[in-house]
Amino acid sequence: MHMENIRELVLLYSPEIILGMAIAIIILLLLIIILAIRISRMKRRYKLLVRGIDKTSIEDLLIRYGEEIDSIKDELTSLEDISKELDKKLAFAVQKVGFVRYNAFADMGSELSFSIAFLDGFLNGFVLTSIFGRENSICYAKPIKNGRSIYPLSAEEIQSIDRAIRGDLYSNL
Repeated sequence: MHMENIRELVLLYSPEIILGMAIAIIILLLLIIILAIRISRMKRRYKLLVRGIDKTSIEDLLIRYGEEIDSIKDELTSLEDISKELDKKLAFAVQKVGFVRYNAFADMGSELSFSIAFLDGFLNGFVLTSIFGRENSICYAKPIKNGRSIYPLSAEEIQSIDRAIRGDLYSNL
């Protein structure tokens, strides 16, 4: 009895059932096309990921990339250590230079005398002075610690130290 009712319903609504199934088939075909496009894109991305590598699984590839990243991290740590060591050494290298040319004697021209200061990152170093005269020339150096000297400094020596500290090698201020 129950089956006969179903048969009658199917016969009565057969055009609607066929139309509904046709729509369902079209929807399923569209979903298959969309999935095929997505799979194609995923394959393309996967090929880009494993390009140049034959018969390697994604797991092996990720493990290898992880090992390479660890190796790069180790190299970076080593380079940072080397950089810190170089920074320590360079702090004591000459980093600041100040230069002043002048006439030491009123009757001399061409500003042939000079004072030049050489300082490291801690403002330690020396100032080198050369006094040019008609009869002779004198050259001497004075030590500088923390931007100062225990020896008396001439105005030109002070000026060369100030220029070195300011990073102004040649200015005529």
